[in-house]
Amino acid sequence: MPPVTRAFALPAALLLAAGGILAVVLPAATSEAATTTLCGFQTAAVDGGAYTVDNNEWGSSRPECITTDGNAEFKVAKSSIENGHVGKPGGYPSIYKGCTYGACTSASGLPLQVSAIHPGTVTTSWRTRQVGGSSIYNVAYDIWFNQTPTTSGEANGAELMIWLYRHGPKHPYGTQIASDVSIGGRSYNVWFGDEHGVNTVTYWMTSRTTSVRDLRLRPLIFNAVRHGYISRSWYLIDVEAGFEIWRGGTGLATKSFSVSVR
Repeated sequence: MPPVTRAFALPAALLLAAGGILAVVLPAATSEAATTTLCGFQTAAVDGGAYTVDNNEWGSSRPECITTDGNAEFKVAKSSIENGHVGKPGGYPSIYKGCTYGACTSASGLPLQVSAIHPGTVTTSWRTRQVGGSSIYNVAYDIWFNQTPTTSGEANGAELMIWLYRHGPKHPYGTQIASDVSIGGRSYNVWFGDEHGVNTVTYWMTSRTTSVRDLRLRPLIFNAVRHGYISRSWYLIDVEAGFEIWRGGTGLATKSFSVSVR
């Protein structure tokens, strides 16, 4: 889950986190694009501002950084996170479209009222690289809903997660409430919890998945609506995809990512 505080996107040439970590911009070996290194809470706008890459190391102080070349992708370049003995992950390096804690991507089509989400309105594709060994992590979408169409502060409606895979012993927040549920042509185990008045519902794919193409979000959103976890009057404000890391994670990567809001 993301932290309460986020950093705003700064120019890629010079990103300075509150902790004093400098993001180094290195020339790419065979391309005009530059490689940007992000550590701590640093972010960078990519793909012309359509998305934001967010390192988001919020639960650990150990060295952990990601790199991006300015496209809708990133790689965990190094990670010494060691939270395997605690409940919460050390970080959630991710990429997003929409608004999170006041930081918004350009021309996202969000916020969008839930009642206006029709078949095919919101789809997403995501290709990942996953690692093994002693790393502990998940591969997860983190999708946020707010009770009003605000673009600042913490979302006060619901958090909907979609787990594609987990490596290690961690499970979603809350309690499992259903298993092998078919939604939108895929099978999920469903978990639910309520933290500080914000509903968290997680749809965990029952088979390991490294990529999705044109995944329709409406079936999952309206499954949550039918069970009372999300209100039709609330607003979808943010779609994120990344890796919650409890241990290690070096080599994890988002190879491509897109969200279409029609």
